[in-house]
Amino acid sequence: MMNSTMVREFILMGFTNNRKLQILLFLLLTGTYLLTLSGNVVIIVVTLSDHRLNTPMYFFLRNFALLEIGFTTSIIPKAMANLATGQRTISTAGCFTQFFSYFVLGTTEFFLLAVMSFDRYVAICHPLRYATIMNSSICSLLAGFSWAGGFLLILGPTIALTQMPFCGPNTINHFFCDNGPLLKLACRDTSFLELMDFFIAILSLVGTLAVTVVSYANIISNIMRIQSAQERQKALSTCSSHIIVVSLFYGSCIFVYLRPSQSEGVDFNKGVSIIATVVTPLLNPFIYTLRNKQVHQVFREIQKKVFKELEGCPEA
Repeated sequence: MMNSTMVREFILMGFTNNRKLQILLFLLLTGTYLLTLSGNVVIIVVTLSDHRLNTPMYFFLRNFALLEIGFTTSIIPKAMANLATGQRTISTAGCFTQFFSYFVLGTTEFFLLAVMSFDRYVAICHPLRYATIMNSSICSLLAGFSWAGGFLLILGPTIALTQMPFCGPNTINHFFCDNGPLLKLACRDTSFLELMDFFIAILSLVGTLAVTVVSYANIISNIMRIQSAQERQKALSTCSSHIIVVSLFYGSCIFVYLRPSQSEGVDFNKGVSIIATVVTPLLNPFIYTLRNKQVHQVFREIQKKVFKELEGCPEA
């Protein structure tokens, strides 16, 4: 190994070698990426523009939308560029940066989804104490904990990965610098790093999922005790969007990362990763807005205001 040339760049195999399919995939990714950006930006703008949406639920939703923008941006633009140009290379520094940003933002999403579940639990199970428990200081602390937790958990494995020797081959069987394919190329035993990654996945993924499951078990138990069918429906409607998002995101990540070894099933992982990096961030803005009457109302009011300004009609 001492006489081997150290790898200065990696080759991302991507999706296909067929040039026509590459162009088609580029167009599809471009469309979904632009929709993802615009949808999440709309959530941020709408929830900031009206005092009625100045609540903990929408504060966390803004954070989640910002996370989704960063999460998909860490992967998709590079994949789009490779599909458009036909080139597949990425520098080692670029690869490690992509790895770090992808896993930091993804892990932060786990924490934030758990926090959002806890917020719904307090709102439904302790409505009279909700404003006291979920005050602005607590909300900021929980959001900050989510961001810091994602950063600190991934920092150690990233530093360990950058110290690994990569002396060839340098072909990554994926469309981005994912954990399993990268470790497969290291010229040193990676069993300890794989074990560390597995325990971090247990802590971040299963740990936050447990918080979410316990929160919703209490929520459902409380809702079932509500006498009015209309009130039960109203309570369920405030949680349904979050449950759908949790199912999509956790489901795809459990398939890919919650295994002691990542060395097999890479082709399958690529397909599942599309759900986590492309489909879920695209659907999330629509899931949250289409099922939320309050957001609909504020959005319609913003539209009317914009149209009036475009028409040159001053408001009364």
